[in-house]
Amino acid sequence: MADDQPIDQRNLPFETPTQDEIVAITGMHIEALETSNDDAVWMGAGMTHVLITIVGRKSGVTRKTPVPYWRDPEGHRIVVASFAGAEHHPAWYHNIADRVANPTVTVKERDHVYESVPEVLTGDEYGRIWGLITTDRPFYVDYQAKTQRTIPLIRLPE
Repeated sequence: MADDQPIDQRNLPFETPTQDEIVAITGMHIEALETSNDDAVWMGAGMTHVLITIVGRKSGVTRKTPVPYWRDPEGHRIVVASFAGAEHHPAWYHNIADRVANPTVTVKERDHVYESVPEVLTGDEYGRIWGLITTDRPFYVDYQAKTQRTIPLIRLPE
């Protein structure tokens, strides 16, 4: 993908749901993602989603979370642990960042499923990707302005 022309990854306008609405929507979205390959399920506001399967770092229970992704210039999927600018990181982020509980995660996009070693971006690489992703999806800048935490970026290589 690095040699291809950049693809348009800008989002379409949407109204950010509240944290409570995000939690309520997530359960229904997981069920739909597991049973359909329809664009109406896998795309939202112009953003394609993945379904990530992780293990709860405290509970040991398998958990699934749907998140939109953006592709970096090298073609890797990048997910953003924004939780719409909430004060705390989303629970799925704590699980995915725990390399003992989750040395790998399962990533599903429609019929394509793969194991990934997630990479939490830091330093210059974080800055590079944050600049690129927020050019396409400026709402993340608004989310960052709502919170004192640094919103994590996670690369999900194949």
